[in-house]
Amino acid sequence: MRIDLHTHSSVSDGTDSPAALVATAAAAGLDVVALTDHDTTAGWAAAEAARPPGLTLVPGLELSCRYFPADEPPISVHLLAYLFDPLHPAFVAERVRLREERLSRGERIVTALAADGYPVEWAQIVARSEGGVVGRPHIARALVEAGVVESVDAAFASVLHHRSPYYAAKADTDVLDGIRLVRAAGGVPVFAHGLATSRGRVVGDDAIAEMTAAGLLGLEVEHPDHTPDQRAYLRALAAGLGLIRTGSSDYHGTNKRTPIAACTTEPDQFEALLAAGTGVPVIAD
Repeated sequence: MRIDLHTHSSVSDGTDSPAALVATAAAAGLDVVALTDHDTTAGWAAAEAARPPGLTLVPGLELSCRYFPADEPPISVHLLAYLFDPLHPAFVAERVRLREERLSRGERIVTALAADGYPVEWAQIVARSEGGVVGRPHIARALVEAGVVESVDAAFASVLHHRSPYYAAKADTDVLDGIRLVRAAGGVPVFAHGLATSRGRVVGDDAIAEMTAAGLLGLEVEHPDHTPDQRAYLRALAAGLGLIRTGSSDYHGTNKRTPIAACTTEPDQFEALLAAGTGVPVIAD
C-alpha cells in the first residue's frame, strides 16, 4: 500500500480543489490519502463525493499551535489530527477562533503592504480564496500575480518571512491544549514535521515527551523537510516513546514543488493509527 497522510487543498493553502486533490492522489498510485487542510474540515464532503473507487480517504486537518517553553519565546508547531468527530463542540469552537485569527492576521499584513505601495488588495484576496481559509500563501500568490516576486517561495523568503516588517503573528492554540482537544473528539494527534529546521525554531525532546504525556499519539517522521539523519532520529524517538510513525508529502499543489506521495506511511503504522481513532471512520469502498 502507498499511503500519504498530509495534503492540502484549496480550502486552505493548496491549489487543488478537494475533488482535484483526490484525483491527483489516485493518479499518483496512492491507496490512501489524508486531507489535512489548516484548521478546517470544510473540504471533507467534496473530497468524499469525488473520491475515486479504490482510494481510501482519511478525514483530518492540520492545527496551528504553539509550544510555550518555560523560559523562552513560544515556538510555532503544527499538529495533524485524524479521524476526530468534526462536531465536537470544544474543538469546533477552537477551529472557528483559529480561522478568524488567520483572517485578522492576513488583513493586517495586506494593509501594511498596501500602505507601502505594494499592489495588493484584501477584498480581492478574500474573493479569490473562494471561501477557503485565507493565509499567507494567498497573499503570496497575489504578490506573484502582481509581479512583485517570481514565486510563492520567493514571497515567503522576503516580504512574508517571519522576520519581515510586514509579518504579523497570530494567537495559535497551545499545543498541549490542542492535543487534548483532538483526543477528546476521538481523534489521533500527530506532531507534524517536528525537526524541520528550515521552517524556523524547533522543539526539543523534552517538549515532545511533554506532548506525549498530554496524549500525543504519533510523530510525522518521513517528510520532505526532514533530512535522512533527522528521520532516523525521529524513528528512534518514536520507538522510545511508543508513538506511531507517519510519512507524507505535505502536498500543496503548485504552491510547493513537492509532489504528492513524495513520502509515505508504512502500512502497519497506518493500521495503528486507524485503531486509535474513534471519532469518524475512514472513507473507503
